[in-house]
Amino acid sequence: MVEMQEVTWNDIEEIIEKLSERILELNRSFSSITTISRGGLIPSRLIADALNIKKIYVDQNNISSDSLFVDDIFDSGKTFNNIFLHVDDDSKFIFATLYARRGMTYPEQLMYGEKTFDDSYVVFPWDKLEFKNNTQ
Repeated sequence: MVEMQEVTWNDIEEIIEKLSERILELNRSFSSITTISRGGLIPSRLIADALNIKKIYVDQNNISSDSLFVDDIFDSGKTFNNIFLHVDDDSKFIFATLYARRGMTYPEQLMYGEKTFDDSYVVFPWDKLEFKNNTQ
């Protein structure tokens, strides 16, 4: 059986608030949010609402450094590394996630709401069915 850390909507709301406050502390404005369709859509919408950002771009090949990149979890670093190749100015790039995998080396561009408890698979409310289908 796969070990899992199940996240509730209440957890998400608390993390969104915490992460949004950290992003606001940057004293920087973002023209948009960019995300990937698998994992990032819902957190992007919640962060956009919290920060009053009106545009969300999905699965872009070119990413503006004035667009906040949002995903649900920084896990292996694979998504970050893939996205980082498409950023126009990596010195201004910010990658925001709800969770960051405990024990990983984090890039300086990473902002996260919480660290995971351990190496368990994090199951978000929006991917319960995916998790169930993959563990049967």
